[in-house]
Amino acid sequence: QVQLVESGGGLVQAGGSLRLSCAASGSIFRLNAMGWYRQAPGKQRELVAVITSGGNTIHVDSVKGRFTISRDNAKNTVYLQMNSLKPEDTAVYYCNADLTSYSGSNYYTNDFWGQGTQVTVSS
Repeated sequence: QVQLVESGGGLVQAGGSLRLSCAASGSIFRLNAMGWYRQAPGKQRELVAVITSGGNTIHVDSVKGRFTISRDNAKNTVYLQMNSLKPEDTAVYYCNADLTSYSGSNYYTNDFWGQGTQVTVSS
């Protein structure tokens, strides 16, 4: 069973910083693209940033210049460094991984989601 576990969320004042981590474990053959999404109360879940297996990144305009996605392939971990946090960044942040897993002789590629971690930014 593949699992993604997020950590690093919490309460921070506006202008502060947090670093989120997401570690993948289980029967993983290869991690492909990984990303961060967030969902605020009453809002649709939205993409925040994506990083490919080759290290190319995409950040949505609302976080560009403030957030940075990165990965450590040796640890099967993706990070989201969040600086200059604003109250509108308050949300549950979810890790997503497109990966190839295995079961016996079977290999398959799917998206997996973490449980989410709460980020609250006070004004």
